[in-house]
Amino acid sequence: MRTQWLARGGSAELTLVFGGWGLGSAPFEELTGAPDVLFVDDYRQIDTGLPETAQYDHVRLLAYSFGVASALHWLAGSGLHTERRVAVNGTPHPADRTRGIAPEMVAATADGLSPASFAGFCRRAGHPGAPPDIDIPAAQAELRAIAARGPGPEIPFDRIWISERDRIVPRPAQEAAWAAQSGTIRHIPTPHQPFRPGQSWEEWFA
Repeated sequence: MRTQWLARGGSAELTLVFGGWGLGSAPFEELTGAPDVLFVDDYRQIDTGLPETAQYDHVRLLAYSFGVASALHWLAGSGLHTERRVAVNGTPHPADRTRGIAPEMVAATADGLSPASFAGFCRRAGHPGAPPDIDIPAAQAELRAIAARGPGPEIPFDRIWISERDRIVPRPAQEAAWAAQSGTIRHIPTPHQPFRPGQSWEEWFA
């Protein structure tokens, strides 16, 4: 896994963010109101520790897209206690025909990945601006690793956000995946990438 500090202000509370595939930290860089934010992505391997979390008395987690299943796997292995967990446009079943993205779609995305196809992915996701830089072989390997790892362990989330215009992880698949936690679901009228500059972290943890 790869880590990046988005904010570091000496708070006793850490906002730990497991990002999605390909988009990097850009969706989260202009969210406001959290003094300490640690961003994590690159899920080719998830058996590494996050020593950055050790100094905090309180940790809350936001997991986005394929970061949801990856965070679940990592939490089960790390034993880190998180006081609040939020999932955004992802499920515990990353490569699943009815509860995630169809496995053949994940495989085809990896096999055919190119700068042009990645730009198309960013447009479908609703990512504003130019596509982030991408390492094609690393991104292919990451998709294959996520699919091979399979469903994440059953750890409940306190809030689940589902975008009504998600063209990456279909809304019905998300709803099916979270049926047992339907009381925590909130729908939002956005594309797959719902984060916008100036939003508060507290909006997502509400």
